[in-house]
Amino acid sequence: MKTGLVVTAHPGDFVWRAGGAIALHAKKGYRMKIVCMSFGERGESQFAWKEKGATLESVKAGRKDEAERAAKLLGAEIEFFDCGDYPLKLTEAHFDRMVDIYRELNPSFVLTHALEDPYNFDHPNAAHFAQETRVVAQAMGHKPGAQYQYSAPPVFLFEPHQPEQCNYKPDVLLKIDEVWKEKYEAFQILAAQKHLWGYYERVALNRGIQGSRNTGIPMTYGEAYQRLFPTVAEVLA
Repeated sequence: MKTGLVVTAHPGDFVWRAGGAIALHAKKGYRMKIVCMSFGERGESQFAWKEKGATLESVKAGRKDEAERAAKLLGAEIEFFDCGDYPLKLTEAHFDRMVDIYRELNPSFVLTHALEDPYNFDHPNAAHFAQETRVVAQAMGHKPGAQYQYSAPPVFLFEPHQPEQCNYKPDVLLKIDEVWKEKYEAFQILAAQKHLWGYYERVALNRGIQGSRNTGIPMTYGEAYQRLFPTVAEVLA
């Protein structure tokens, strides 16, 4: 079975930025796994903190429930690292677990954050973590004797909230028309961030227009990705 891995700093990130890719590949038979490094309990839960009597633990529990339901709806499994939020606090145990996940899953591709984001340092930190562990997983000297088959997969960076501020230049536009319904339903699970539902619908529509313009293929909804490493081809077209 082919597999795909998503490494995300917060629950909302995998829904807004990669929900279409997750649902699309799950529908095509891929095993999709999300590693969610935090519950978004501090910086990503504005509406949850406005509820009377909100505590850190109650907000975390609510966001965990939302993330689990969204992942299930999209057809993915999810694992939480509980690294904290604003800022992420990664440990050696987190690093080792991520290496193990790469080796266990042997993903066909990885989706993660843009390399820069001056508005949210958790995002590039998560991207760096995803890249570093991807490389270390190749090293036979890391946990010598471990039994695994692993090839470092291609990495695609999903779209940040303000791409022009993050030096983000997408080179892949993914058509997600057939799974837009699922993606938007996942939006609606994220009650703690309802103010972003309309914004990310507009993003998907804009990328759909751009996809149609670039290819001539009818397309309404899209997601943008930036390839981190070059692809290999025998012909250009």
